[in-house]
Amino acid sequence: MLSSAIPSSRRAIVIGGGPAGLMAAERLRAAGVAVALFDAKPSVGRKFLLAGKGGLNLTHSEEVAPFRSRFAERSHEVGRWLDRFDGPALRSWAADLGVDTFVGSSGRVFPIEMKAAPLLRAWLQRLRASGVRFQMRRRWLGWTEDGQALRFEREDGSEELQRADAVVLALGGASWPQLGSDAAWVPLLQARGVEIAPLRAANCGFDLGRPWTPLFAERFAGQPVKPVALNFTGRNGRSFQRQGEFVITASGIEGSLVYAASALLREEIAEFGEAQITLDLLPGRDAEFVAAECARGRGSRSMSTHLKSRLKVEGLKAGLLHELLTKDEYHDPATLARTLKAAPLTLTQARPVAEAISTAGGVRLESLDEGLQLKSLPGVFCAGEMLDWEAPTGGYLLTASMASGWVAGEAAAKSLA
Repeated sequence: MLSSAIPSSRRAIVIGGGPAGLMAAERLRAAGVAVALFDAKPSVGRKFLLAGKGGLNLTHSEEVAPFRSRFAERSHEVGRWLDRFDGPALRSWAADLGVDTFVGSSGRVFPIEMKAAPLLRAWLQRLRASGVRFQMRRRWLGWTEDGQALRFEREDGSEELQRADAVVLALGGASWPQLGSDAAWVPLLQARGVEIAPLRAANCGFDLGRPWTPLFAERFAGQPVKPVALNFTGRNGRSFQRQGEFVITASGIEGSLVYAASALLREEIAEFGEAQITLDLLPGRDAEFVAAECARGRGSRSMSTHLKSRLKVEGLKAGLLHELLTKDEYHDPATLARTLKAAPLTLTQARPVAEAISTAGGVRLESLDEGLQLKSLPGVFCAGEMLDWEAPTGGYLLTASMASGWVAGEAAAKSLA
């Protein structure tokens, strides 16, 4: 039911058709505001659809405290968004769209069908039915010189002006620019005095200081290493220990386990030029057992055969040992055992932000009020990945993005009441 507290002439424009923008549009329309959503691409939710290609991870079933801790130094600010729209609320919202969810073995929450398209389709149908108007192929160019109107470039290169009583910007970060998140908004906001933290890769892969040998890269690039535990202790005492899996790339490593540590690794490299990690290739075996098996007599058998027989080390993990050890070290039982439990890798560079799953940096939260309105531009609200926060994969990023859209949309509507 539409609110009668807001005059029907009030109009809001949402710029950006990702989850945060769509949620902001939904909340504005629910409050009775006329809403038009503009996007540079031919359709909305393009990155959302890509994220769901291998199974849409909507949120996580963790309890409140550990869930909020995933946002590190921004946990307090993001926690305020989650007070309005958290994981359970997201699952209820999806159910209202006819999309049931389940909790996987890792605690992650997925739609029953695992796909993003049915949820997005139902969402867009509801938004259109409520009266949200979609204006596609409109690239935002900023404001007119007097700041009274928004400038948009049409597909044919012509320009149109739009006026609104409230504006919600949900323009994404700088990752996957081909899907629309190209950070073209940064100079537009900086020109209006908005403070922007530098955009950096988040949930990203890393390059090694000493590249893989061509033979190893050709044979194993794209293959997962599992099970494995990644351990990191930074020079400032920051640490990370977790078991999971990651993927070998032509120049280094990526994948879920690496993404979980990426913020710490990125900052360590920025400060010290490199990050040292160790890999426990046998996380299910203690060091004493591994040492005893490596030292066990093997008769005429080769070391490779011995490791395969006694410790099930073969294929990629065996290849890693050959990458990291000299021939003499490989045949020294003590050195071999230590490497199996703490294989050292030196990371020297995060992969480019355009390749990353998400972005760190953006509009500084200190530039916004609690309703995510820019203090220097009253009537302009910001939401989603363009804000200065980050989160690991696992449903945290999507949940908080949608929560920020909820907060911005409701605050924009309230400002018009």
